[in-house]
Amino acid sequence: MTLKNYIILRPLMTEKMSHLEESQRKYAFEVHPQANKLEIKAAVEDKFGVKVLKVATSNRVGKAKGMTTRSGGRTIRTQGRRSAWKRAIVTLAEGQKIDLFSPEGAG
Repeated sequence: MTLKNYIILRPLMTEKMSHLEESQRKYAFEVHPQANKLEIKAAVEDKFGVKVLKVATSNRVGKAKGMTTRSGGRTIRTQGRRSAWKRAIVTLAEGQKIDLFSPEGAG
């Protein structure tokens, strides 16, 4: 497994991020929780062939979730957590662009 495939888990496609892609050349990715900014920068540059100016990371805490199920006439309530994950927002140099929808843009 190569470095770029180990660090970058998936791109994050939201309405807010599509607006930031168009206006500020920022792209968001879910990354490996132990990856640092230098590793993320190297992985994005290697995978997509672009010049990265800045990397901002944030650790996202998993929410506590409750679930109620009915089994055999009884109600069972359980408590759980969603997984924690790490987000990286990379800013590209002027004139750079990542096409996440084309097969060759996905690296």
